[in-house]
Amino acid sequence: MEARPVLWIVIPCYNEEKVLPMTAPMFLEEICSLRDQGKISDSSRVLFVNDGSRDRTWQIIQDLSKQDVHYIGISQSRNRGHQNAVLAGLMEAKDRCDITISIDCDGQDDIHAMDQMVDAYLEGSEVVYGVRSKRTTDTWFKRFTAESFYKLMNTLGAEVIFNHADYRLVSSLVLQHFADYEEVNIFLRGLFPLVGFKSTRVYYERAERLAGESHYPLKKMLALAFNGITSLSVKPLSIVTGVGIFFSLAGLAAAVWAIVEAIRGQSVAGWASTVCLICIIGGIQLISTGIIGQYVGKTYLESKRRPRYIISERTWEESKRHWLEEKDPS
Repeated sequence: MEARPVLWIVIPCYNEEKVLPMTAPMFLEEICSLRDQGKISDSSRVLFVNDGSRDRTWQIIQDLSKQDVHYIGISQSRNRGHQNAVLAGLMEAKDRCDITISIDCDGQDDIHAMDQMVDAYLEGSEVVYGVRSKRTTDTWFKRFTAESFYKLMNTLGAEVIFNHADYRLVSSLVLQHFADYEEVNIFLRGLFPLVGFKSTRVYYERAERLAGESHYPLKKMLALAFNGITSLSVKPLSIVTGVGIFFSLAGLAAAVWAIVEAIRGQSVAGWASTVCLICIIGGIQLISTGIIGQYVGKTYLESKRRPRYIISERTWEESKRHWLEEKDPS
């Protein structure tokens, strides 16, 4: 009989003391259900990644790990952001399991979609993307901006899956190759399609957050979108170049026209046209300089080769220490 795969569910957590006690039993129930169906091994685990929380999140994770062997956790040395927290969990899991499923802690993503994900893996897929079937729980503004973001990303040359965030199954085979992507500025939902391998999609409906507040207000959403575009595509630089060429040619044509009008003695001095041109061209120059500056800044950060995450604690190291203390109190 073929061995059942070991699954690690990777769950980033930042200030989730309100929702974690509600969703943790749901994750455990799902992993036990998959085990009882014979789809995964009992060695499967629920891995919580504490992203430098300032509340009792890490304490709750430690308590959970003592209640059930399926709960484990790691804690980052400080807050490094959602993407780095997911990355830390995936890299921690890649050598210890056969498949991982990353999912947020808030209970909005349909946990039961994991059944279909595991089925797809057993049928041969190495990556399974969780895709929202509809956005009825979002406001009109959020739905419009989110869908526009995915379309803009693909238009600018960044390959992303429409309406897919970070709910996905990834095999250890893919993670081994993904580890070769060492850039500091990461946008996971755009990087995994670059790795390749056989993939498919599972569609699900997203619910309201069970408790607590969203950690992704509009400001962070916009920052994530801009980071994704500049991390995966250089097309904005091509657009800036094209706009620069267009206005240079327009400026040259205007200069020729001005010279001809001056020779004919029909030139009229006017400040309105001058001010408009200065404002338009000046604004474009500032925007262009800002975009170029973003790429220069990212190149600077990449050249430093700073670690993308630092794990300060692991619950299983703590368990091992307690076991050694009980064995040898001296």
